[in-house]
Amino acid sequence: MSTQPTDAYPARLEIDYPQSLNRVTTLLRLILAIPLFILMWVMSQSNNAIVLPTLLLIVVRKKYPRWWFDFNLEFSRFQGRIYAYLALLTDQYPSTEDEQSVHLELDYPNAATDLNRFLPIVKWILALPHYIVMVVLTLLATIAEIIAWLAILFTGAYPRPLFNFVVGVQRYNLRVGAYAFLMVTDRYPPFRLSA
Repeated sequence: MSTQPTDAYPARLEIDYPQSLNRVTTLLRLILAIPLFILMWVMSQSNNAIVLPTLLLIVVRKKYPRWWFDFNLEFSRFQGRIYAYLALLTDQYPSTEDEQSVHLELDYPNAATDLNRFLPIVKWILALPHYIVMVVLTLLATIAEIIAWLAILFTGAYPRPLFNFVVGVQRYNLRVGAYAFLMVTDRYPPFRLSA
């Protein structure tokens, strides 16, 4: 059982650094990922259908149903594995169940005590500065991934600084999503990439 520091953000992501990566699967990554793109699109439709009911339950009844949280947690974990695979952070084809090298945790909130009843209505507006930062970071991460793709093809390894940056961007995106859309916390996401 791992213990988190008391100041740890309620949405956490760590990805194990791979010592070497397969050059062939790296070269063909976009082709190998086509089924994942289709699956993610289909699954995101059902996930979007849970955001509004969760918001309404928090506002009206101050409840966050555990099974909705569990669905959001597992879906977020699966998304994390897919993004790690697409960003070349791992060679492991994303499992729908196994953790693999992507470790994503969300803390289940006690809606009655941990969540403000009316904040879910405006969280997505309060997160506007984060969306701007996310766009810039995502563009930079895409450039880093292209550089890493070339490095992996030539050396078989993901340059550690680029790996840390791309993981940090994914961590940042998770925190913003946990705050604005998954509604698992009222703590405003920090403007940092580190854990």
